[in-house]
Amino acid sequence: MCTLKAMSRIAFVFICIFHGNIFAQNNNRQAVNDVLDPSQTVHLKGYLADKLSDCLNNRILVQDADRLIEPFKPANRTETRQWQSEFWGKWFMSAVLAYKYYPDARLKKVLDHAVSGLLATQTPDGYIGNYAADHRLEQWDIWGRKYCMLGLLAYYDITKDKKSLTGATRIADNLLSDLHKKDGIIVTKGNFRGMAASSVLEPVCLLYKYTGSRKYLDFALEIVRQWETPEGPHLISKASVNVGARFPKPKNWYSPEQGQKAYEMMSCYEGLIELYRLTGNESYKKAAEETWKNIRDTEINIVGSGASAEMWFGGKAIQTNPIVHYQETCVTVTWLKFTEQLLRLTGEAKYADEAERTYYNALLASMSGHGTSWAKYTPLNGQRLPGSQQCEMGLNCCEANGPRGLFNIPMHMVMERKEGLQVNYFADGTFKLKSPQGNNVTLTQHTGYPKTGIIDMDIDFQKPEDLAIKIRIPGWSKNTKLSVNGIAVNNVQPGQYATIKRTWKTGDKISLELDMRGRVIETGISNRSIAIMRGPIVLARDARFEGAGIEAVLKPVTDSNSHIELSEISNNTADDVYMLFKAKFIPESYTENAKGPVSITLCDYASAGNGHESSFYKVWTAQLFNPGAN
Repeated sequence: MCTLKAMSRIAFVFICIFHGNIFAQNNNRQAVNDVLDPSQTVHLKGYLADKLSDCLNNRILVQDADRLIEPFKPANRTETRQWQSEFWGKWFMSAVLAYKYYPDARLKKVLDHAVSGLLATQTPDGYIGNYAADHRLEQWDIWGRKYCMLGLLAYYDITKDKKSLTGATRIADNLLSDLHKKDGIIVTKGNFRGMAASSVLEPVCLLYKYTGSRKYLDFALEIVRQWETPEGPHLISKASVNVGARFPKPKNWYSPEQGQKAYEMMSCYEGLIELYRLTGNESYKKAAEETWKNIRDTEINIVGSGASAEMWFGGKAIQTNPIVHYQETCVTVTWLKFTEQLLRLTGEAKYADEAERTYYNALLASMSGHGTSWAKYTPLNGQRLPGSQQCEMGLNCCEANGPRGLFNIPMHMVMERKEGLQVNYFADGTFKLKSPQGNNVTLTQHTGYPKTGIIDMDIDFQKPEDLAIKIRIPGWSKNTKLSVNGIAVNNVQPGQYATIKRTWKTGDKISLELDMRGRVIETGISNRSIAIMRGPIVLARDARFEGAGIEAVLKPVTDSNSHIELSEISNNTADDVYMLFKAKFIPESYTENAKGPVSITLCDYASAGNGHESSFYKVWTAQLFNPGAN
């Protein structure tokens, strides 16, 4: 019987021979193209524009890039177990996404300096990292190399600077060399059944896309083959298994045997989607889609994130409980990125629905009021606190990574597709795109969404053109009105895209009115709890507005369809609060007759506990158990 090491070497040769001609005819090196392409340029106004500006100015631009580069210098390569080498790449990719949205000269100067500084640390063998020579490939070393490659490739994507591409190829070649010298097995390196190390699949696929060098495609295919070996994470064969139960619980939570590590798992699937784009192998797409669905159905909570102490654990069903180290921001960001990958690939509404919920709730909630810091963990009931410094780097992983989620959405709000345009998200702003015939199109949204459900869109065409515009109807909007130039569009379905095909010309107007009634969300049976949503926004009670009464048990006053009346507080002067409402609830009563309804203040989850001083807040309110009820 072949050993894993021998099988690995045989597989490399086999892959090169067997697949040698499969992709030869694909000159653009992709077998599958995305259904959606991003806007050419985006300019937002209002709430989201302010959040993006705050993050750019108060987090991204104030970061000392030289401090992030310091660990890579040859004199400092003494590490044996920590993850300093990820911070440069996470922060840098955040900065690149910010530059795509807002091509600011200050930011470009920062990017140029950060790339030249990193490349200056590359040794003759191609290594960029901070691990001691006899500890390479261990712990977080390959993970750090991945982030350096991703950052350099992101820079190449916006500049076409060959030095950054060459730097990334040399990192990859050095990794291949180091693996060959060791044993050729990547899934036994580091922790979490090789998921952290083998998530390098993503930049390896991008290297093949950019260079056409066959060795990178072969490397990518070998990584995926090793996933299915006994030591691997079985990301293909276990795609239909609950992500929180794919492997037995290990004795050590953070260990090589742990197969439920959320962030690293999703990072691997992002790489698998890139490999699907290159090969067209449907089993890769199926595995990514099945896993995404399972995460949504078993892990993702009401605000759009999950994981406890960074692992999947079947958390959706018990989200009303106090949970240790709940929804790490890196998990939130990667769930959002994974979801956006599938949206680009398929154009399906379910991905946009989930991404919107995550973005407005879990992600924005983890960002401090003016973008200076990001929470490491964000509970549903509790306090929102900044994370601790990691690896003596002056920041933690979530502060480096959070902005990458924030700047991921803007260019995907309105997108191009071969039949026309697709409106995925709603925000006040202007979106410039290309039509299927290559003409310039400007779509402008006028809206206060998500405070309001009214969105008016003006369209400016270079010349009239026959095409389809698809408008997302959120799954929560049960009563929706859609019209073009005042004429109603019929058969509008929640959770689908409404397709409007016609000859469009400058001056045409689309009007959309979404159902913004307050919704009561209920979970549990013997331990019933309720939460309130309005549009995509989860609402919360905050001790800033209730004092000691936040622990009171309250029953919402609803109509027959479980809608609750929400009265907006228009003269909102509360500290750092975006939305503020009053709603009626019946308080708990231990007398024979309950008291009448009381008025309770609710704010948006992103603002809850997020003022200048930390306050307690809660999303879920427990309901009285009544054994006599039906």
